[in-house]
Amino acid sequence: MVFLFFYDYHFINKEVIRGVNFIIDPVAFQIGGLAVKWYGIIIGFATILGLGLVLREAKYYHKIKPEFFLDFFIYGVPVAIVCARLYYVIFNWKYYSKNPVMILALRQGGIAIHGAIFGGLFVLIYLCRKRRVNFWESVDILAPAVILGQAIGRWGNFINQEAHGGVISQEFISHFPEFIQRQMYINGRYYHPTFLYESLWDVFVFIVLIILRRKNYVKHGDIFATYLIGYSTGRFFIEGMRTDSLMFGPFRVAQLVSIGLIIIGLFLIYKRHRSTVRLGTCKI
Repeated sequence: MVFLFFYDYHFINKEVIRGVNFIIDPVAFQIGGLAVKWYGIIIGFATILGLGLVLREAKYYHKIKPEFFLDFFIYGVPVAIVCARLYYVIFNWKYYSKNPVMILALRQGGIAIHGAIFGGLFVLIYLCRKRRVNFWESVDILAPAVILGQAIGRWGNFINQEAHGGVISQEFISHFPEFIQRQMYINGRYYHPTFLYESLWDVFVFIVLIILRRKNYVKHGDIFATYLIGYSTGRFFIEGMRTDSLMFGPFRVAQLVSIGLIIIGLFLIYKRHRSTVRLGTCKI
């Protein structure tokens, strides 16, 4: 991540651990009275990078114009953010029902990636029907960019010291780079850097998707289905380590959703391979 190269007194302000050690300030800079946070910058960077990747991919699909994906990002990103927030609020309704004014307090945190995925898919389905664009082609183009964006976005959780796992020993954390040790030292204890586990897993899934796109046996929908299976498998196991999971009764919501998405992904591959439509090779 680029911001790590600027890891100096401009962006840090809290002393922790032994003597002169610091953690990164979530606020990157201020414009007037508005605090611009690293989380927003990282998400913005991930979105722009994802758009660039999608537009580069789209030129190999002559039936889908780049303008389609530009429109998708214009409408899809805001809807995804709103759905990510609504998803989080719904599964934290016990708190928000008593504090309804906090529902709109997005700057206080509280979004969920699964909500964003569902919101983005809703917009994509709508645009595909309206523009008569093949949904499976378009979602295959988007999938690698989405998982890469998720990998980058997890570093926003790192800055905010959130989405981490349970308490671990100093001996265990010592195997990680020092800047991660510092940021994962919270209230006198070290915590599992689950953000890092998921980020690395997402990068792995991204590489798999890119390699898969070059294979002759791939059909429309396979890339998307592999994304669902790959991301959800990693998320299921990593979610079990986290301390801030959204809950549905005794179950972790993300794990339930992950199981559902894995089943959907497997079904899509089975169903799509019963047809004769092939994706063919594609450069990237």
